[in-house]
Amino acid sequence: MMPVREREYGFAIVGCGVIAPFHARSITTLPNARLRAVVDVVPTRAERLAAEFGVESATDLRVVLDRPDIDVVCVCLPSGLHAEVGTQVAAAGKHLVLEKPIDVSLQAADRLIAACRAHGVKLTVISQHRFAPAVRRLREAVAAGRLGRPLLGDAVVKWYRSQQYYDTAGWRGTREMDGGGALINQAIHYVDLLQWMMGPVDRVFGRCATAAHAIPVEDMALAVLTFRSGALGVIEATTAAYPGLPERLEVTGTDGTVIIEDDDIVVWELLDERGDVGPYGIRATRHPRPEAAASQSLARQTAGHRGQLADLLESLETGRDPAITGEEARQVLALVLAVYASAETGREVRLPLD
Repeated sequence: MMPVREREYGFAIVGCGVIAPFHARSITTLPNARLRAVVDVVPTRAERLAAEFGVESATDLRVVLDRPDIDVVCVCLPSGLHAEVGTQVAAAGKHLVLEKPIDVSLQAADRLIAACRAHGVKLTVISQHRFAPAVRRLREAVAAGRLGRPLLGDAVVKWYRSQQYYDTAGWRGTREMDGGGALINQAIHYVDLLQWMMGPVDRVFGRCATAAHAIPVEDMALAVLTFRSGALGVIEATTAAYPGLPERLEVTGTDGTVIIEDDDIVVWELLDERGDVGPYGIRATRHPRPEAAASQSLARQTAGHRGQLADLLESLETGRDPAITGEEARQVLALVLAVYASAETGREVRLPLD
């Protein structure tokens, strides 16, 4: 018997800035997806992306939402517009892919989640690093209990952004449209990974500073976390670390430690593999990362987005939830906002936030 072919899903992209080509390339590599239109209020931006991928362009979102051949809309707009545009997409009966974060406030996130639920459409928020093989291998080890009881978890994102980066897009580095600075924009993916590995956070103590850029939000953020399990953790985020360093996730339990840098495992030390190391321990073995050219290849850069979009389409076929739901993205946003609240008050903040 011939296998039943999955139906074909039409996609549109709203917002044709820096991240939009990652969505476009990912869509074009999926056998049951077709990119059909792109939308941007700046005509030249829409036309340029449309020409690159051979699709139609528009400046009016409603034109795309009225099309019956579009099933899924990827929203790649400034963060503060996510819920506003996302609720329009949901009301039109289209499934929704949002770039991170879900929005810049919990109230906006809740409106969007409720709208998607009311209109019976699926919502996923991009956290593409979850689909990296190294990250999934660690998640499986954590879920199987191979690291033992969780002790320490660190997320470190030390990137570099020039002043020009902020100056060339007026929404970047603003509270209203970006939600904040280095923590909510650059580090949020690894904040998500940290919670995915370590579990929910009970309380947080944060510090933020603006030291290297003329922006009204932070370019440095630190947070000390206490997880519900009793484990401790640290988040360190900056856009002032010249010339830019690999992002890092460290997870330590009673029976092992794993460190991931730029989606590659650089330390994998588990008690059930190495065995006892004596009363003073030994130095962990550090694995070399792939050559820079291989790690920065276009296929690798888009693999995470492709994996998440494929997961969404599978959820549409099977009826299950996407791997990363709006509710999960809300949890990540809540943690970021708790760090900001702690930094502003100088006090420890407990989760969940109201």
